Amino acid sequence: MTTAPWRDPALPAVARVDDLLSRMTLEEKTAQLYGVWVGADTGGDGVAPHQHDMTTDYDWDELITRGLGQLTRSFGTAPVDPALGARALARAQRRIAAAGRFGIPAVAHEECLAGFTAWRATAYPVPLAWGAAFDPPLVEEMARRIGQDLRSVGVHQGLAPVLDVVRDPRWGRVEETIGEDPYLVGTVGAAYVRGLESAGIVATLKHFAGYASSVGARNLAPVRAGTREFADVTLPPFEMALREGGARSVMAAYTERDGVPASADPELLTQLLREDWGFTGTVVADYFGIGFLQTLHRVAGTPARAAHLALEAGIDVELPTVKYYGDALNAAVRAGEVPEALIDRAARRVLLQKCELGLLDEDWQPETPETVDLDSAANRAVARRLAEESVVLLDNPDGLLPLSPDTRIAVVGPRAADALAMLGCYSFPSHVLTHHPEAELGIEIPTLLESLRAELPDAKVTFAEGCPVSDPDVTGIEEAVARAAEADVCVAVLGDRAGLFGRGTSGEGCDVADLRLPGVQGALLDALVATGVPVVLVLLTGRPYALGRWHGRLGAVVQAFFPGEEGGPAVAGVLSGRVNPSGRLPVSVPQVTGGQPWTYLQPPLGLAGEVSNLDPTPLYPFGHGRSYTTFTWEDVDGPETGLGTDGSYDLSLTVRNTGDRAGADVVQLYLHDPVADVTRPDVRLIGYQRLELPAGGSARVTFHFHTDLSAFTDRGGRRVVEPGDLELRLGTSSADVRHTARLSLTGPLRVLGPDRRMRCETSVAAAE
Repeated sequence: MTTAPWRDPALPAVARVDDLLSRMTLEEKTAQLYGVWVGADTGGDGVAPHQHDMTTDYDWDELITRGLGQLTRSFGTAPVDPALGARALARAQRRIAAAGRFGIPAVAHEECLAGFTAWRATAYPVPLAWGAAFDPPLVEEMARRIGQDLRSVGVHQGLAPVLDVVRDPRWGRVEETIGEDPYLVGTVGAAYVRGLESAGIVATLKHFAGYASSVGARNLAPVRAGTREFADVTLPPFEMALREGGARSVMAAYTERDGVPASADPELLTQLLREDWGFTGTVVADYFGIGFLQTLHRVAGTPARAAHLALEAGIDVELPTVKYYGDALNAAVRAGEVPEALIDRAARRVLLQKCELGLLDEDWQPETPETVDLDSAANRAVARRLAEESVVLLDNPDGLLPLSPDTRIAVVGPRAADALAMLGCYSFPSHVLTHHPEAELGIEIPTLLESLRAELPDAKVTFAEGCPVSDPDVTGIEEAVARAAEADVCVAVLGDRAGLFGRGTSGEGCDVADLRLPGVQGALLDALVATGVPVVLVLLTGRPYALGRWHGRLGAVVQAFFPGEEGGPAVAGVLSGRVNPSGRLPVSVPQVTGGQPWTYLQPPLGLAGEVSNLDPTPLYPFGHGRSYTTFTWEDVDGPETGLGTDGSYDLSLTVRNTGDRAGADVVQLYLHDPVADVTRPDVRLIGYQRLELPAGGSARVTFHFHTDLSAFTDRGGRRVVEPGDLELRLGTSSADVRHTARLSLTGPLRVLGPDRRMRCETSVAAAE
């Protein structure tokens, strides 16, 4: 039997795919360009925008005779036992392969933002918690574990990470982001991509691009980002994740910028992404994003026109299910309305990726594991460590924390005794199980109340809910106040309930008008403070909330951003002192509820000044976080010097743990550009290093700065390094600068290309 060239693994992938394409009919080629979502709910409470009116019926048996590009969320649509789900997916793949002329299976994709979004899979901390940990290697290890779990059940592609940079914390999807700084988002996001790709899973960067800059913080609202904000804030994390992480897929955003939807923007998806950056993978639509060109954006009058615009822009795959890249597109091609070359271009990219994944090989067989454990002890250990590292101690003015082991504690608040308080909206329990109340949770998620009782067995712990998360019910506040008055200390556990499209206080489509605590939680906190009993405020949230109203009135403030299934023990460990807090804020915590949007990346006129009575200065700045130990920074080696515009400079310091217990410090390097061609942020993060030090221990840290890191987009749209003065500022946060090194760049203006340096490398050595 002669093997067709496209089946021959000895041939280059391009030759194999070209041979295969030459044998395919139009319908067989377009079949590679869409997914199918088996079991998608067409009711009103979906997990994707407009799911109820965008999902259509199809004849599965007839459809797969053409082949199939993708299978959508076999595990993430309903609670399915993982082993049974793996076998069902394998059966579906065999049916797809047997039904088509070429025997090619589909790419199976799943959500995996904070863990594999599947029943009984580990629920890790949300991305905002990754940012708070400032620990890319740990995030990479987490992503590797997620990828291994996906691979073990036959999944090929993961729809993560989110690389949107927070521009307005009122936006519901802040919990899905890594933070408000592009360097932090890029370095942590690239680490996640490396981990996922190292397990053989195709990482999908989203949402490309500008999604988080929506007007009024409303989901899917138009984007008003200017040219320089787009180039210098929005795009760098995507570029870093592609170059350093090796992501093989990108998801087009729902939004439009300056009147052009991302899904119909060839300058974004083809010129920038492919021609300028050299991306060779696949571009997939966000769910129903191609249809939205017709129904929401109204830039297409027919399904065929919407498909044409998306294909022309560079979207290769319609997700989650077939509607626009199916029969309507085939008819338009045959009518001469859409060039078949666009079909061939997209199909070639899809098939090249399938070739990489081994799906074109003759000996391909689907995964059929006998047993599956998606929440192993090793997974939980990583989830616990990341949760512990991400908890931020915002304030502890009088040393109330750690709590005494035998004290009387009143635990109060709507988040204290609810396991879902630990999870973001893309965790399986919050995302899917809310539609299946009959199903068990599937994983063990200790509440903070349970965890604190286990952590401090000799303490007398009482509990009162006080109020709901968002309902305006104040009837429980009286009981909460009574419990607090009987205690030595009150732990108020407040925050968010993750959900979708208004079914929560945080999450996709759960945008807010201002940054006051949800519901009547603020009134509850007022009442607790009024008792005179010291109050420890613990926040379990998906975004920062304005806390200025209580500043100076609380015994301590602890912030955790949906810390995952091990979040209860992690936060309890911080309260007891077993865990020395080391998290740092990835987003600023505002003083007042209004005055948004605001992040720390402000030019001079964005800061407090005489021209306005509104002071946007945050209560706790980006990068802030306290510890139970103390650190000193010594022997800073950073003399003032001249440097060419293509030069390098090393800045070193010794960090010493001067306390009586082990702890972690995060040294942050910021850039200040006093004068530039265009206005620049007063400071912006360009480097950081997390250091774990024993009591009395020390380490020597060196930041290897290159002038490329000072680049910005000038008036002509070029990315340039300007001659002139710069300051490198070492700080414990964006507002707390400890040391400054002044540089003078000399020589010609440099225009940079896509090969520029994007990372400030660091090295750590033993201190002398």
